[in-house]
Amino acid sequence: MQTIDEITADFELLDDWEDRYRYLIELGRALPGLSPDEMNEDTKVRGCVSQVWLVGTSDAARPPHLSFRGDSDAHIVKGLVAIALVLFSGRTSDEIQAIDAEAVFSRLGLQEHLTPQRSNGLRSMVARIKNDAREAAAA
Repeated sequence: MQTIDEITADFELLDDWEDRYRYLIELGRALPGLSPDEMNEDTKVRGCVSQVWLVGTSDAARPPHLSFRGDSDAHIVKGLVAIALVLFSGRTSDEIQAIDAEAVFSRLGLQEHLTPQRSNGLRSMVARIKNDAREAAAA
């Protein structure tokens, strides 16, 4: 799996937003999907126009590190899910809370090139991940 720095570097190499959208779609295609059983009301992200599902798990370390898997029914959105997973997976709750996702997405140029609905969905994904991380830390 790529790092967020590698994804950022790849975005910087692509001058045309059509190419960046294609790259987003490629990131989504490379993302392993969730099983039909995992795509349910409990894992569904509220606030997304497209269907998005996130599944989080934590390891036994102290503090626990959280990993996320996700899926979407829309190609570009699945690419956005892939970026969010790279950004947040494998981190502790404190690390997840400290990530300024808006700054990362801004650096990628996503905010000015996504529809308002997709931007809202991206914020909903981040909020869900941060909430899951808080709940895991409290458990």
